[in-house]
Amino acid sequence: MLDINYIRQNPEEVVAMLRNRQLSVEEPKLHQLMAFDKKRKQLVQRSDEQKALRNKVSKEIADIKKSGKGSSEELIIQMKSVSEEITRMDTALSQLEEEIENILLALPNKLHPSVPVGRRAADNQIFGEPVTFAHSLDFSVKNHLELGKSLGILDFERGAKVSGAGFPAYIGKGARLERALINFMLDTHSECHGYTEVFPPFLVNQESLRGTGQWPKFADQVYHIGEDDLYAIPTAEVPVTNLHRGEMLETASLPISYAAYSACFRREAGSYGKDTRGFLRVHQFNKVEMVKFTRPETSYAALEEIRSHAEAILVALKIPYRVLLLCSGDISANATKCYDIEVWSPAEQKYLEASSCSNFEDYQARRSNIRFKPDSKSKPEFVHTLNGSGLATSRLMVSLLEHYQTTEGNIRVPEALQRYTGFEEI
Repeated sequence: MLDINYIRQNPEEVVAMLRNRQLSVEEPKLHQLMAFDKKRKQLVQRSDEQKALRNKVSKEIADIKKSGKGSSEELIIQMKSVSEEITRMDTALSQLEEEIENILLALPNKLHPSVPVGRRAADNQIFGEPVTFAHSLDFSVKNHLELGKSLGILDFERGAKVSGAGFPAYIGKGARLERALINFMLDTHSECHGYTEVFPPFLVNQESLRGTGQWPKFADQVYHIGEDDLYAIPTAEVPVTNLHRGEMLETASLPISYAAYSACFRREAGSYGKDTRGFLRVHQFNKVEMVKFTRPETSYAALEEIRSHAEAILVALKIPYRVLLLCSGDISANATKCYDIEVWSPAEQKYLEASSCSNFEDYQARRSNIRFKPDSKSKPEFVHTLNGSGLATSRLMVSLLEHYQTTEGNIRVPEALQRYTGFEEI
């Protein structure tokens, strides 16, 4: 969340950020926050004064009793009244601080100056040039659903029978290909890009969702197991970032880089529309996530590094793609700057998002209380956290199947995956 001191000192910047994000200043209750903060200051000052008075008079009462001269009865009665007032103020202060925190939790992150101002996805900027590879598709291409069904490697119907729409089943060589993708990406990130592999829990508590910003703002998007009060993760970002929740990290250990595979579960509430076929929108999918913890001064260099690592996977697989720099109206509430990487679908004739790479600066670290000391004499500071999909397999699989199809309706396996699959064609 944002630092309350930053909001106090830069109210105009916060208002401009909200407007650039296409949010009403009233929606996150910014004015109410400032009023609460002012009232909190007054309460703290009054409470501190009364506590100082109580301490002073309590010493006087003790001195009177010790000397045996005079009566302290009137002072005791006065201090009882003062103590009752302090209790009332502390209760009011606790309630006020809870209200302030609730508003802070709902406020989005500030935006990096390089983020273009825009209203919607159409205002995102293409970053660099789209990357293409020579694939011989001079015939009528099938979409991934047709290919998956004809080859018996994807079964959306039986997946829906077992769980419901949006829960695909991979069969035979399809399952092997999916596993090959995951293993290839994990190996590349750990062996070539310097990430430490993590296999995290797929269920988390509410505090973990709160720490990375999915709670309470995106509570309607996560699956909840009521009896145990646990949540199915929407991304490995949640458990991996929270590994260090509440910790003081060793400065020498920074940056910390993790790569993690997980299944991801998203309700996708309110997102139903035309792009719901097959892998275009699912409730369960697989993803390899990259997560970094860095010193503040190196976080934007780390963002470019994460983006390049995600791109390296697509280059190795020879999947055509482009990179977008998201505008202020399309970027997620938690991110200060974000790149989306989209793969090309020959059948759909459009780009499909396969990765998002984001810098959150200290937004998540402040919520999760993840800090470090720049040196032994310094005060603790919050680290910067970043993550990037490296990559999500669902839409990557769409592009892979469609680009590597043959005139006979088979699928050639990308050379980079063949040592993982054990076969060259499906």
